[in-house]
Amino acid sequence: MFAPNDSPRNATRALAGAYHTVGVETGVAGASPHRLVAMLLEGFGDAIAQARTAMAKREIEAKCKAISRAVRIVDEGLRANLDLTAGGKLAQDLADLYRYVAIRLTEANLRNDLSALDECSSLMEPVRSAWAAIGPAASHKVQ
Repeated sequence: MFAPNDSPRNATRALAGAYHTVGVETGVAGASPHRLVAMLLEGFGDAIAQARTAMAKREIEAKCKAISRAVRIVDEGLRANLDLTAGGKLAQDLADLYRYVAIRLTEANLRNDLSALDECSSLMEPVRSAWAAIGPAASHKVQ
């Protein structure tokens, strides 16, 4: 997912920067690249949950803020750190998924479309669960 010449330390710095960029502050210091991506995926789920609640309460500002956070996590945190060269088809498929999710989130925001939020959540869940499943193997390789 990272540039071929990047060391794990550089990859960690890049993801930590992306993580800070999208507004998530806790637990970044000392986290592995794998953990940082897991935290981004968790943050995405939290943002979607906040958007649902705000939508139900008709709190427009809170809804916009939560959806914007989810879009930034997907675009600036997850998609921006993919290495399309080294990652091959998997990285390209993820980039396409993230691009689609960002578009659907924007539509959900514009139309107050709860079903679009649900769609995005269900599209990202397999990524989150697969990422969690590779956790133990990834943490041994990146140390």
